[in-house]
Amino acid sequence: MKNTVIWDMDGTVLNTLEDLKDSVNYALVSHGFKPYNLQEIKAMLGNGVRVLMELAVPEGLNNPKFDDCLKTFQEYYQLHMNDKTRPYEGIPEVMKLLKEKGWKQAIVSNKMDSAVQKLAAAYYPFVDLALGETAGLKRKPSPDMVWAALKRLGTRKEEAVYVGDSEVDLATAKNSGLDCVSVAWGFREVKKLKIVGAKTIVDKPKQLLKVLDDMQNIKR
Repeated sequence: MKNTVIWDMDGTVLNTLEDLKDSVNYALVSHGFKPYNLQEIKAMLGNGVRVLMELAVPEGLNNPKFDDCLKTFQEYYQLHMNDKTRPYEGIPEVMKLLKEKGWKQAIVSNKMDSAVQKLAAAYYPFVDLALGETAGLKRKPSPDMVWAALKRLGTRKEEAVYVGDSEVDLATAKNSGLDCVSVAWGFREVKKLKIVGAKTIVDKPKQLLKVLDDMQNIKR
């Protein structure tokens, strides 16, 4: 029986796109590079800050200014991560209802752990656990972070459901041995999610309640 939800953060429970775009572009312009538009940044997200900057900085790691750009991004984002970031409409209510129903909940993100802790505390202080990029744990889609969260929650993988918005999340769920629910309001289009194998896709947060309730009633 399902009793735990592992949530992705960016594009799933929080719309962080504008602050990420502003931070990337601040770093790029500061070091003499051209900025990107919102759609271009959106396509780069999902694999953590370092990969984001590898994609954003011309020639990536081969660029001699890469490390400086990454540092500038990190410093700027720490100060501006919550300027425009907001929860997706309906998500806080759904998460609170799940808590009332007895579900355990964790947020697991490839974002810097310091940012994950700050944003989770600001918007979702009632979740049982928030975990960001951590030394010794491989980033998603590796199962390491999910398994670490499950261990801390005292949950078996058969009891957990993963909820995310991207192909990275689908791969993470598969690698972790978890059922996956994809959301349509995040950083990837439904068409793209279907192409990469999404089977269960919800259009609105309230639909999650029925999907999760149905999963909870399936005994294995």
